[in-house]
Amino acid sequence: MTAPVFEEYEPACDCPCGGCAEQRRRLAQGLSLRAGGHPAAHGARRVLVLVTAAGVALGASGAGAGEADALGADGVVSAAEPDPTTPQGVSGPLYGPPSAGPSPNPSVGTLRQTSRADIINRAKLWVNAKVPYSMTKYWSDGYRQDCSGYVSMAWNLDGNEWTGSLSRFGTKIAREELQPGDILLFHNPSDPTKGSHVTLFGGWTDYTHTYYLAYEQTKPSTRAQSTPMAYWNNSASYVAYRYKGVVGGSGGSTPDVAVPVDTPKPAAFPGAKSFGPGADNAHVTRLGEMLVARGGARFYASGPGPRWGEADRRATEAFQRAQGWRGAEADGLPGPDTWRYLVNGLGRDIPSARAGGAGGAGGTSAVAGPEYPGAGQFRPGRSSAYVAQLGHRLVKRGYGRHYVSGPGPRWGEADRRNVEDFQRAQGWRGSAADGYPGPETWRRLFA
Repeated sequence: MTAPVFEEYEPACDCPCGGCAEQRRRLAQGLSLRAGGHPAAHGARRVLVLVTAAGVALGASGAGAGEADALGADGVVSAAEPDPTTPQGVSGPLYGPPSAGPSPNPSVGTLRQTSRADIINRAKLWVNAKVPYSMTKYWSDGYRQDCSGYVSMAWNLDGNEWTGSLSRFGTKIAREELQPGDILLFHNPSDPTKGSHVTLFGGWTDYTHTYYLAYEQTKPSTRAQSTPMAYWNNSASYVAYRYKGVVGGSGGSTPDVAVPVDTPKPAAFPGAKSFGPGADNAHVTRLGEMLVARGGARFYASGPGPRWGEADRRATEAFQRAQGWRGAEADGLPGPDTWRYLVNGLGRDIPSARAGGAGGAGGTSAVAGPEYPGAGQFRPGRSSAYVAQLGHRLVKRGYGRHYVSGPGPRWGEADRRNVEDFQRAQGWRGSAADGYPGPETWRRLFA
């Protein structure tokens, strides 16, 4: 089994691109390749190193050929693999004049401000142009054609950064806080060319937040596709960042960007036209997940989604009736008050079916909670509305101290530790207090 360690691409001395022309004019500086010097100063060659498990070195004609080999004899670009390798360039100005290393720590006040919609629109430019991947060439806009150059372009930075410096331009956030225009970054400091990569978050593609739309620069060219959170490999090592210069809302009218349903700041009511028969949008998904978190899971057979259905209407009606509303105020269509109650966690939860059915009338406070969904819902890597429902209930019962950014649909260590606190409060120890909710933990928590 072979494993690529690094790939170093060096253009021909007569490369006509603006970046190489500028680099040739600066050869007299004598910079080393690692410091950003031009490859021609060290011989016009292309090196490809592959190391086998037995330690055998293969020549450049072996597996893992570079971008020039991505083109077949007919000039057609080959299909991209789901988890490609992404060699790294270095920091430098636009169009590629050499740089001695990463740029100094930037001042937020000097960063170019940009909106989320503008970030996504710039990202689409390279997707539509199918910009070929290269860590030595530069596109017509001056940005290097690798993954970090692509993010530098999308964020409208004034130079080309690399995976080792992009974090300086962003603020670290939790994955649950991701919004269009944020990034997921993995930098391997011990070997930057092995695994290091960065993707641009375009929005969730499913209500469980298991997959997202990733804009990325990779072989053979820029692409946007549904990608597992956080990536195909090295998933646990990716860190979410938000550009320090971002201004404005969540991405506006970008049509194929799904706005996350669990953003930390309460969202304004999107309007009555977003709900009801025929509605199909991210607001319907968010409504459904909030209703599930407030006890409405039983109304959904397969989980909330963007298309309005009878399950959404019945769950909304149940929540409205739980607040004591009747008539037009409990018609199953969310208005400003319903939305405000859900977003801010106000009012009463939807009672269980045994406490009075969908309407919830006549129920008492000492009733059994929602039906236990099964142990499989609460395991590492699992994402579902039940996890969010559990988290909100833990917070309501006073067992949410381990949450940093609030409960979300993805099961994490904060959920497990909060459940463990609740279990220990019951006097349980050992395997009975392992932090994973079973039927009895669930019953007591929602009783």
